[in-house]
Amino acid sequence: MNVKLNDNVLVITGKDKGKTGRVVSTFPKAGRVTVQGVNLQKKHMKARKATDVAGIVEREGSIDVSNVMVVCDKCGRATRVHHTFVEQDGKMKKVRVCKCGNVLDKTFKKQAKAAAAAKPAEEAPKKRTRKRTAKAEAPEQENKD
Repeated sequence: MNVKLNDNVLVITGKDKGKTGRVVSTFPKAGRVTVQGVNLQKKHMKARKATDVAGIVEREGSIDVSNVMVVCDKCGRATRVHHTFVEQDGKMKKVRVCKCGNVLDKTFKKQAKAAAAAKPAEEAPKKRTRKRTAKAEAPEQENKD
């Protein structure tokens, strides 16, 4: 299944064709996803306790995964998902990629940013000096001259 949790998707067929939304839940064995604001169904709820209120509740129903396409964050178009292997920390990772070249996996993006931010900090650590020692060294140098 090429659609994951929290992906932005476009519905391409059915009564909600053209709507976009975020994936709320996935059911890989059944091949279905639940999209926020799509395939709204009315359910009649009965009051089970004395404090509960009976009524009609609207909630999202699941739709088949073949009826949605992932929307790319960079180009903003619905796209078929391609898979490529990218090297990260000496390991090959399989990631989902858009036709424009943008990586669709949000967890991979976060890890890549964290790794890039950590590298410069390791290469050039900042030397720390105490304020008292810095002040004490300055008068000693003046006396030597």
